[in-house]
Amino acid sequence: MAALVDDAGSYYTRVDATRFTPTVHAGGAWRDDEQHFAPVSGLITHVLEQATAGSGLVISRLTFEILGVIGASESQVLVEVVRPGRTIQLVEATMSVAGRAVVRARAWLLAPQDTAVVAGGAPAPMPPPAEFPVWHAPEVWPGGYIASIEARRSPDAEPGRAQVWLSTPLDLVAGEPVGALARFVGLVDTANGVAVRQQPGEWMFPNLDLSVHLYRQPVAGSVGLDTSVAFGPDGVGLTSSALHDERGPVGRAEQILTVRPLPPRTP
Repeated sequence: MAALVDDAGSYYTRVDATRFTPTVHAGGAWRDDEQHFAPVSGLITHVLEQATAGSGLVISRLTFEILGVIGASESQVLVEVVRPGRTIQLVEATMSVAGRAVVRARAWLLAPQDTAVVAGGAPAPMPPPAEFPVWHAPEVWPGGYIASIEARRSPDAEPGRAQVWLSTPLDLVAGEPVGALARFVGLVDTANGVAVRQQPGEWMFPNLDLSVHLYRQPVAGSVGLDTSVAFGPDGVGLTSSALHDERGPVGRAEQILTVRPLPPRTP
């Protein structure tokens, strides 16, 4: 397995039209030989947006199925139109590492309409980032990605419940313009680590998927997560988040978890 490359300013460097090399900042939290899924999902969203540029449609739903460990090595992302259309379109992307598919993603794109007169039903906005103290996420989680982000968490956070604002000074892809949506999605997977019910040194609870539903396109800036985590009695958990940008709520995200105790460490 190739090592993550050192790059001070981005999560990925582009190799060619479909291949990308992850940098140390894309390093995972559960294993040091994997990519964290947050920048992976941002990269896939970026490729999907590039593939559908000029269609006049906007991404309204993204689902990501994580098929296994996403190795810390050169990654290829290929896109296929599943359901073409002028007002509704379904597009699929597959990420592969060393010839093995590791993520399959699907995006529904819709033609934008002026529905301001009937808009409503969203939750209240989160307090702005400046009202939350800095949260030192690397004290809970290892890995290059976690070390790269800037986090502010609600002072009343507790196991299974928190509000967090996230941002990053890094580019998603070196030297390449990236839209607000891809940068936004590239931080959403962090939700599974901001309100942990159990310490990751004692329990594992990685997510197998990520679904993002949007009723408004996010703007550039910090990503707000209003997150709740539930563990069931049979090894399954769910992380649920209302998604916000600095203008207000934009949608929701869900992550299904496989929950399992870690064996005691031997002296």
